Amino acid sequence: MGYIGCHLSVTNGYEAMAKTMLSLGGNTFAFFTRNPRGGKSKDIIPEDAESMTMLAKEKGFGPLVAHGSYTMNLCSANIDTRTKGFDMLQKDIKRMEYFPGNFYNFHPGSHTGQGTKAGIEMIANSLNQVISPDIQTIVLLETMAGKGSEVGGCFEELREIIDRVECKERIGVCFDTCHTWDSGYDLVNDLDGVLTHFDRVIGLDRLFAVHLNDSKNGCGSHKDRHEKLGQGEIGMEAMKRIVQHPVLSGLPFILETPNEMDGYQKEIEIVKRWFD
Repeated sequence: MGYIGCHLSVTNGYEAMAKTMLSLGGNTFAFFTRNPRGGKSKDIIPEDAESMTMLAKEKGFGPLVAHGSYTMNLCSANIDTRTKGFDMLQKDIKRMEYFPGNFYNFHPGSHTGQGTKAGIEMIANSLNQVISPDIQTIVLLETMAGKGSEVGGCFEELREIIDRVECKERIGVCFDTCHTWDSGYDLVNDLDGVLTHFDRVIGLDRLFAVHLNDSKNGCGSHKDRHEKLGQGEIGMEAMKRIVQHPVLSGLPFILETPNEMDGYQKEIEIVKRWFD
């Protein structure tokens, strides 16, 4: 069974998102827990959250992949920014409990000159304050492109964060194809090697979701510029091999390509054919 969907807006409510995804032909989706650029969150209506959960279950949806705000930085040198980031994280995890059994994905953060080691310690410290066996959400660290002072631009840095998280059963990774390619992992010519390296460093048992995006830039560019499937430097054949790779079978694939709804519908149709 393959799961494919895209990012949707929560503007009209959670049940509305599930219905939109059904109209696009998908069976999973991603949504931002709050404004991705501003950090403000929309109030959850419990009945709406329950209706969405029931509809998703009825229609056989795969796990949903919520996304934290881009402005959330758990390891900034600015104490104010760091404190606001932790407040977002704490509230987002509470919000996710309205959607039990799903994923919460976020960009680990940028150390802003303090050094990677310091950044890793700060991120792990924040996670240890909010992740416990009591929560029903699995928190995912996203693979990053490694631009600027980003933490998570290589698998080893994500592993170091995971090693410091006490509640191991609630932590994992979301594999972003554009970011991973841009960070220097050759998904076109050595997909097996990249996934073998991931397994050796982090463990494939910690890989829970894939952001399926082509890239506007070459391997190792550290740019983080997403492209539509087949229109970037990764290319359609490599994207197909990623979707069909046996170790990724059954994971939710989330499109974050620069598309309108009709574009997402076409890409969902393409990926569904790859599942067959």
